[in-house]
This record gives sequence, structure tokens and C-alpha cells, in this order.
Amino acid sequence: KEREALEKCREISSRLDLPMKFISAEHNLDGSRLTIFFTAEGRVDFRDLLKELTATYKTRIELRQVGPRDEAKLLGGYGRCGLPLCCTTYLSEFNPVSIRMAKEQDLPLNPMKISGVCGRLLCCLSHESSQYSIMKEKLPPIGQRVITHMGVATVVSVNPLKETVLVKLKSEATVELPVEEVKPEGERPSKKKGA
Repeated sequence: KEREALEKCREISSRLDLPMKFISAEHNLDGSRLTIFFTAEGRVDFRDLLKELTATYKTRIELRQVGPRDEAKLLGGYGRCGLPLCCTTYLSEFNPVSIRMAKEQDLPLNPMKISGVCGRLLCCLSHESSQYSIMKEKLPPIGQRVITHMGVATVVSVNPLKETVLVKLKSEATVELPVEEVKPEGERPSKKKGA
């Protein structure tokens, strides 16, 4: 019945020249209401469509406009990580996501790499952001001079997930060290275990 309702909506909206894309339809359990989800660029006057649908189905009809994220949630699919979309599996509401979150996580600011199937910024940027902030607080800033068990060095890069710091020694060699073995200049570094 739902598929038939979607086809009817497409047929009528095409005839009425309404710029709507119908995504899904749902009947409630007792069949007294039919909810039809659609997307559109802006607001759409769908009163004539609603009249025709009500006359055809003789039930209460609700047309609900949804955004791109809700569309992805209704249609389902897989993210670039290869797993089912977060919005279809466990996200019940959409938190705001900003480009700042991608910058904090040192991700490339390429829209193709940080956008989901909905075309918006990846939702996982939002729920991973707080962990990155906490982890980064433990790490020294890039360019800072630090003391290691190998001598004075400069921080080249940091890896918040591994909690490591890549440093450049006076000898120009680079070494990746656990954050515990790197201290700002003026503090003594922890001795390397076994040394």
C-alpha cells in the first residue's frame, strides 16, 4: 500500500507541477493515517495534492517535509567507513556539525571526504569531537621545543588517537614517542621504561 501511495503522490505532484521528491510512506497500525515523507528545495503549497490524496485514500493524510539528513535516515545505506549509516542505526537526533570539528581532528578539508551520503558534514565528526579535544589537551603544540630522553627536540606532529608525538631531534632525525616521554622545555622528561 505504501509503495502505491508513493506512486500516486509522484503522479499527482507531476501533474500539478509541484517540486517535491517523495521518499517514503507509512500507515499507522490501524490504517487510519498515512504519513508521506518528502523533500523539496523550499516551502511547497501542497493543498491540492492533499485534497486529491484524501479523496483517493479516504483516510487522514499527513505530508511531512524532511531535510537531507532525515532523508538519508529514512532511505538507509552505508557510510564511507563501510558500516550502516549512523543515523539509521543509533542516532535519534542530529547534533550540529561544524567545519571546526574537522579541523580539530586534523582531517583534510576536502568536502568529498568529510561529507556523508546526505551531502552534509559527517555526523561522526560531532560525536568524536569531544574525545579529540580531551586527547589533544595532553599533547604539546606543533613547533614547541620539548625535552625527551634523547635530548632537546621540536614537535613536528601529534597523533591524538595513539597519544604519540613525532619530534625532530638536533641531529635532524625524527622519532615518534609516547606523550609521557615528552616534556616542555624546563621540565624533566619521564625516563624510558627499561632505561
